[in-house]
Amino acid sequence: MPYFLLRLAPPRPTFPFDATDAEKGLFERHSAYWLDQAEAGAAIAVGPVFDSAGTWGLALVETRDEAAALALGDGDPVVSAGIGFAYALAPVPSLILRPH
Repeated sequence: MPYFLLRLAPPRPTFPFDATDAEKGLFERHSAYWLDQAEAGAAIAVGPVFDSAGTWGLALVETRDEAAALALGDGDPVVSAGIGFAYALAPVPSLILRPH
């Protein structure tokens, strides 16, 4: 099955350092969602990236196709809440994984 990188853009450059209480609560649901996806085998790695250009979220997923990868991003509670988070999708044509 193909691999995809979902890059989560925050609603503002200062996020998560100025997250509101509502956003913090939403991120608890976000974490639970991705834990479920990891347990189901779709998510390989998920976490924040503290880049010098700004923080963003990484979700490396394995799905049957691009549409399924996009559906994973759309199902994330921080995206479906409609408060400014959005995923960009990039295919990962090959991947070296360490043995389990």
